[in-house]
Amino acid sequence: MAPANARKSSSSALPAGYKEDLSKGPMLRFEESLPRLPVPTLEETAARYLKSVHPLVSPSEFQSTTEAVKEFIKPGGVGSKLQEKLIARREDPKHLNWLYEWWNDAAYLTYRDPVVPYVSYFYSHRDDRRRRDPSKRAAAISTAVLEFKKQVDERTLEPEYMKKLPISMESYQWMFNCCRVPAKPKDYPAKYSAESNKHILVIRKNQFFKVMHEVNGKQLNTSELEQQFKRVYEIAQKAPAVGILTTENRDIWTDAREILLNAHPSNAKALEAIESASFVVCLDDAAPVTLEERAHQYWHGDGSNRWFDKPLQFIVNDNGTAGFMGEHSMMDGTPTHRLNDYVNEVIFNNKLDFSDPSVRSNLPEPTPIKFHVNKEVQAEIERASKDFTEVIGAHELRVQAYQAYGKGLIKKFKCSPDAYVQMIIQLAYFKMYGKNRPTYESAATRRFQQGRTETCRSVSDESVAFCKAMADPSIDSQTTIDLFHKAIKAHVEYISAASDGKGVDRHLFGLKKLVGPNEELPAIFKDPVYAYSSTWFISSSQLSSEYFNGYGWSQVVDDGWGIAYMINENSIQFNVVSKGLGSERMSFYLNEAAGDIRDLLLPTLEAPKAKL
Repeated sequence: MAPANARKSSSSALPAGYKEDLSKGPMLRFEESLPRLPVPTLEETAARYLKSVHPLVSPSEFQSTTEAVKEFIKPGGVGSKLQEKLIARREDPKHLNWLYEWWNDAAYLTYRDPVVPYVSYFYSHRDDRRRRDPSKRAAAISTAVLEFKKQVDERTLEPEYMKKLPISMESYQWMFNCCRVPAKPKDYPAKYSAESNKHILVIRKNQFFKVMHEVNGKQLNTSELEQQFKRVYEIAQKAPAVGILTTENRDIWTDAREILLNAHPSNAKALEAIESASFVVCLDDAAPVTLEERAHQYWHGDGSNRWFDKPLQFIVNDNGTAGFMGEHSMMDGTPTHRLNDYVNEVIFNNKLDFSDPSVRSNLPEPTPIKFHVNKEVQAEIERASKDFTEVIGAHELRVQAYQAYGKGLIKKFKCSPDAYVQMIIQLAYFKMYGKNRPTYESAATRRFQQGRTETCRSVSDESVAFCKAMADPSIDSQTTIDLFHKAIKAHVEYISAASDGKGVDRHLFGLKKLVGPNEELPAIFKDPVYAYSSTWFISSSQLSSEYFNGYGWSQVVDDGWGIAYMINENSIQFNVVSKGLGSERMSFYLNEAAGDIRDLLLPTLEAPKAKL
């Protein structure tokens, strides 16, 4: 989820080929002139693939992989036939992006494991000292979100830029008034009219409320929203935990949704009120204090005071702490990162009017959304509750809030902050296991039409050589420093290629998709190294904000790690998740590795000149 840092750029300075179509509004004005996602040549993917697997396997495994790759890419062979089909798909006007539908289906919509904890992600917001009262905090957040929503709905939001090039804003359409809906064999996204659905879904004590955010053509001001939230706190009564059904395996939830719909005719209307809501505000009866407590609260809570299929859920606790949870299927972290950054920026810097004291007398009360829960539905709720407790109980979460330095010092070392922190992660893993294993880092491909992500393979011959040198006292520090800089360079090269649509994983995925049902799978895909090299023992990603004190999600394989990190000016924060592999230890090793690399590089800084 590499962030699109620059948000302002002069469109007059854009290279040839980028045209502005203002009929689509400012937000989407570049969309049609964005380049299409490329299909790399077989040769460049083969070379990059072999380079990426070399540090992960034995010489004999590498030899047999090399032979499988050579066989695959030889002229006129099976690889070139699949490549021709893939290029034809790319050129087909029906597909703005050859990967988009395949990837959304494979990575998200056909994925059957529960969205929480395996797919969803969270941000923990900094405390707002002026709004300890949860109603005030919820009202300020809602005001800011509605301002952002207005810009998305009216398409006036300024596009984002990466390296001064505009990037795709297409996924913003899945931000508001949307919901993921469970179905077999794959879920689907539902989009509702913003014009007809001007309500927030508010959840308290498992009870759902419809709170209008616009009445008689006028948006509720902050004082009016505060009054609505206060009223929810007053009238909410403990209700059956229907929301916990959204924590289930997707097939189980699909069946449970049918049971819910069949339980009473009014349940369909209740579901629609939830699914069509602009966004969700969860008023939790919790008071987390530590960074770990907050992380657990925003990542999953108790499982019931939520609707996990909604893309945007803002969580406000009884002690005024707040955070966000995102559903991942149609939108990656960069758009919601921008939304959350914006929300906090306008609140902390008072950039919107939160002070209008007027409250209209004719505002409708928050309307309870009632489900009829019969015995069958209650049985599904009890099963989901048991399964949720079991799944979450298997996970260990630790936060390593490293305060010794941040990107300020890393830039003085003349290093890419992201590549630098990836090397901290590699070194920590090496300290714990004595070896390096396949590591995923998310790279954004949003500079292409409908672009989402590509894999950056973080392990390289250079990163392994650096980790081994750090563990070997006989190697002098200058040699180790040189190896570190080579590792950084290799990482920057790979992630730059991945962001340019030239990574290994999506291209091979596309070629494999085109193998016919009755055709033999080419040896490259049957090779155990192919499966191993894309088994993400570390799944990592960076989103950074001075307004967050947490960000994270889960590991993707049972014997692996989910390591989310933020690189702020003077701190680095890691959210470490595993299924009982010793998250406390990994947190310790991350701290130690960050200190080791700093100590290695500090002598390379020029000593400040003495004042005369």
